[in-house]
Amino acid sequence: MEHPPGRLTTTAVTAYRPPGTSRDTTVSDGVLTRIEAGVPDNTRRAYAGDWRRFTEWCGLAGRQALPATPETLAEYASHLADQGRAPATITRALASVSVIHQLGGHHPPSLLPARAAVKGYRRQRARAKIPNARPASALPVGQLRQASAALDPADVRQLRDRVVLVLGWAMMARRGTLTALDIGDIARVEGGLDVTVRQGKADQEAEGRVVAVPYGSDPLTCPVRITLGWIDLLTARGIHHGPLLRYVDRHGRVAGEPGARLAGMPSADSRLSGHAINRIVQRAGLAAGIDARKLTAHSVRAGGASGAHLGGADLLTIGRHGGWVDGSAALLGYIRDVDRWARNPMYQAGL
Repeated sequence: MEHPPGRLTTTAVTAYRPPGTSRDTTVSDGVLTRIEAGVPDNTRRAYAGDWRRFTEWCGLAGRQALPATPETLAEYASHLADQGRAPATITRALASVSVIHQLGGHHPPSLLPARAAVKGYRRQRARAKIPNARPASALPVGQLRQASAALDPADVRQLRDRVVLVLGWAMMARRGTLTALDIGDIARVEGGLDVTVRQGKADQEAEGRVVAVPYGSDPLTCPVRITLGWIDLLTARGIHHGPLLRYVDRHGRVAGEPGARLAGMPSADSRLSGHAINRIVQRAGLAAGIDARKLTAHSVRAGGASGAHLGGADLLTIGRHGGWVDGSAALLGYIRDVDRWARNPMYQAGL
């Protein structure tokens, strides 16, 4: 295979088909489409954006993008550092370039010089006391309850927003997981809900999993009652299939509702986007008087994991419920943030 797959070829790079290539070194568009389907949507968009920026820089710098040399990647890393990009952003950009090379059938260039440049940049930032970006704050259960209470269940849009917050928290769900849910993925069982997640970031083979979501003790934060209430509303409006979380206009009309057409929103685009999930979380936080400056969709996922840990759940159970790979560094980071105060060893030190 001589080129990156699928739409990564058309949206991120010019299709790389060297003159004179034979059938033995090329694949059909159908194969490219299937290869592309194996890359999660968010990851594919990140690759495409990183690759586009890299090729644009190569064009201006008079360097070859594909295949690139280790020296080119080191220069590009330094260029991004000169722009003040965060070290993590630079590291991700380098990884994207490496992956595109592999998908295109090229041996990826060594990243050692570029990584050394990034390491030096990190030390420069540390000496200059430039802080690294802080991750989104976890949403604790008390603030989840505040945010839910600030939403009016009689308002169609706000009822949907409650589902985003509470079901997302109970599932420890990524925003992509929430946006991908269909009505048919929600099954009522004796203990609550079985929610089928068909693909996730840690499920690259798309084997799927079922998340058990139990009833909550407080109606404001009960994911079962709130989600079933939303599904009942959709059913009453003639919506039985398709996306669970949909756009709602200011008149309370739901996308896909028979006879209703939302301005600027064709029925085919009724599914909420990841950006919309972010806005919902931030809007609910503001309505509840919560400092929403570091509140994102990820706050809901981190909040569910942190809350379960404080309640005594073990890391393996938390990780598998939320779809983290075993031993996930991201999950351990959430737990460390909680334990800094909740389980500070100085409480037992007798100061």
